[in-house]
Amino acid sequence: MQDPDLNNKLDELDRLLNDPDVPMQPARVWSLLAEISHHDLRQYAPD
Repeated sequence: MQDPDLNNKLDELDRLLNDPDVPMQPARVWSLLAEISHHDLRQYAPD
């Protein structure tokens, strides 16, 4: 995942969790969290 892609996912997650005008989508929240954590894990994986 490229940094702009990661930033877009973080922004979307922020909107889903904090914007009262955006309907809650639990499946999407979990999906974004999984993608973000996968990105974080790859960052620290040995070569």
